[in-house]
Amino acid sequence: MLKEPTFVPVGTQATVKSLTPEDLESIGCEIFFCNTYHLYLRPGDKAIKKFGGLHEFTRWKGQLITDSGGFQVFSLGRDKNGAGKLTRITEEGVEFKSHLDGATHFFTPEKSIQIQHNLAADNIIAFDECTPYPATKKYALAALNRTHRWALRSLTEHKRLNKKLEQDIKLYGVIQGSYFKDLRAQSAEFILSQDFDGIAIGGVSVGEPKDKMRQAVEYVIPYIQKDSKKRPVHLLGVGEVDDLFDFFGQGITSMDCTLPTRMARGGQFLNRTGNQTHDMRSKFKSQIMWARFKEDQQPLDPHCQCYTCKNYDRAYLHHLFKAQELLGYRLMTIHNLHFMIHTTFDIRKALKDGSFESLKYSWLGRK
Repeated sequence: MLKEPTFVPVGTQATVKSLTPEDLESIGCEIFFCNTYHLYLRPGDKAIKKFGGLHEFTRWKGQLITDSGGFQVFSLGRDKNGAGKLTRITEEGVEFKSHLDGATHFFTPEKSIQIQHNLAADNIIAFDECTPYPATKKYALAALNRTHRWALRSLTEHKRLNKKLEQDIKLYGVIQGSYFKDLRAQSAEFILSQDFDGIAIGGVSVGEPKDKMRQAVEYVIPYIQKDSKKRPVHLLGVGEVDDLFDFFGQGITSMDCTLPTRMARGGQFLNRTGNQTHDMRSKFKSQIMWARFKEDQQPLDPHCQCYTCKNYDRAYLHHLFKAQELLGYRLMTIHNLHFMIHTTFDIRKALKDGSFESLKYSWLGRK
């Protein structure tokens, strides 16, 4: 399991878009995140099991983590009261329609765990109800209680399958509670009291403003810091540059985020200077298609040691994106992921040698 700060790239369809496993290994990637909902629909978890599980299917030698499928299932057309045309929630589970062909499917906690065991990642996540933003407190409480009951069912099924299949897959329980402090506290206490291998913080990347996201995480931090088992803690769906410094410094072990790869496909690259605004969301970002990069022979980031920065300059990347050449997506993705992963490596080192606060200040200009 993940014992020290780790940035986790997202490989929704069992691939980090445009990169080979060898590319990932070369940039220092240790683990990536696959999506249970999408792989269940295509090519199917049973097919992947026949191929030997995700490791054999993808040829990836590092660690893998899969989500429960809950975020995708519950994000299909719901309002703040939990209503939605494409989902139907019961105590047993949730009925939903495939985004591929409209076919009806039904996920229970047990089925989610069974699918994830078929996929056979190293780490999996309990089935939870991902509360939409904004949500009424009445609905958030009902969803929270359901998530806790489903957590116990997930844990029971997971232990049964680990024993039956002689596997040692690790299960993360999910803390929910929307942005309500008392519900977050209630959920943290419950999930931490159960026999999960790891803890995940969910429901903080569902469209709420960033200050709300941070507040929801802050509600949980005191509880995870007091966890007597010192289990790894994964923050689901969060991972901008400032988040690395703010959350890894408080006991979060890992984060996954689609942003670096999605940015790369849109021509945005990460660097220490960025566009020099005071907004942390844009301070470390630049757009390669800006006219000023047309004849710029500098690497994307002069301090970066990734394959892209060692071999190519901004002018060439500018040309590739203007011409919509696929190589541009690959080179930019390599750079952005290298930037996030190696920034995390620097944070690891600083936390160990006592220089974290000065490192954080040098990056963010604040404590």
